[in-house]
Amino acid sequence: MTDDRGFIIIGASLAGAKAAQTLREEGFGGRVVLIGEEPVRPYERPPLSKEYLQGKAEADAAFVHDPGYYDQHDIDLRLSTRVRGLEPRDREVVLASGERIGYDAVLLATGAVPRRLQVPGAALAGVHYLRDLADAERLRAAITAGGRVVVIGAGWIGCEVAASARQLGADVAMVERGRLPLERVLGPELGRFYRDVHADHGVELHSGVGVEALRGGDRVEQVRLTDGTALAADVVVVGVGVTPRVELAEAAGLTLGNGVVTDEYLATSAAGVFAAGDVASAWHPLLARRIRLEHWSSALNQGPAAARNMLGRRVRYEQIPYFYSDQYDVGMEYSGHAPGWDRVVFRGDPASREFIAFWLKDGRVAAGMNVNVWDVAGPIAALVASGRPVEESRLLDPDVELATLAG
Repeated sequence: MTDDRGFIIIGASLAGAKAAQTLREEGFGGRVVLIGEEPVRPYERPPLSKEYLQGKAEADAAFVHDPGYYDQHDIDLRLSTRVRGLEPRDREVVLASGERIGYDAVLLATGAVPRRLQVPGAALAGVHYLRDLADAERLRAAITAGGRVVVIGAGWIGCEVAASARQLGADVAMVERGRLPLERVLGPELGRFYRDVHADHGVELHSGVGVEALRGGDRVEQVRLTDGTALAADVVVVGVGVTPRVELAEAAGLTLGNGVVTDEYLATSAAGVFAAGDVASAWHPLLARRIRLEHWSSALNQGPAAARNMLGRRVRYEQIPYFYSDQYDVGMEYSGHAPGWDRVVFRGDPASREFIAFWLKDGRVAAGMNVNVWDVAGPIAALVASGRPVEESRLLDPDVELATLAG
């Protein structure tokens, strides 16, 4: 029997590509249109600040699917295409060309854009942001050309770019408005850990200070800090966070709140409209809070979940938040979500750079992070999901299997 339904995915991202793949794997035989603004097929973004930026991996390794996949699976992939409007009442998507495409369900996988630096000189040549493949190519060429790199922002992107630039042999300074790298997310204990990691690899860290201006002639030559310090700069990389791309959703009248608000099925406030990835502020039924995760795992897992719910499966999205980072020889995985905590405790010694950190709230594990310790992310996620009180002495005892603590 022919399926005459049509689904549109706005955003040829990891989330969008995995959603399209899932629709076909679930047996959907109707029309699937995958729309992206970039001129290249969907790819994964984590390598952009790590292996690809360092020249250790080629772009082909980042693509979600082989070149022929979309034709082979009858997925109408439209690249270099911008969506001008979403009209839920008429169930139509309007392209910049004026073409209107009807849909039975639509998925917003529009992602996020980097926040721009708002200081004099921010538009000078030599100032870089890292979000897409083209950004990474330009940044790698700039770093390998030689000269001093100044990274503004010591969040995940800033820290990973600083590490990659050092591994490419550049002199690197990192500027952070807060006291420590990653302190807002991980707290002071892990902030000090990452501060020391970067210091050990020769990064010059300026913390507790902002950027007053960028200076130069045709291109950037200096970063002036609010404490009067002047940093020589041939390349400036800005990593001060991202903003979810909600323009289409806002114009369509969807409910917003730090992204596009969805329920546990990734359904938005408009019938037939779903959201996934960086743009989705999704209700998490196990953690009983709304979460918008700006990491690879949300795209990887929410895209397929949304696709199944577009098909009417009614599958709750209950995946425990997860992300990872590699900086120099320090690899980590973080499982859980800890917007607040009572204290951080350690299984193992952080000085050894092989340990597990746990964020405790009301005697329960809100999140755990394994650093150079592997094959434990699953048990940590299970412990978070269980919501069970834990006996701290057993939690910190390396002889106690973590899997036994989740009950």
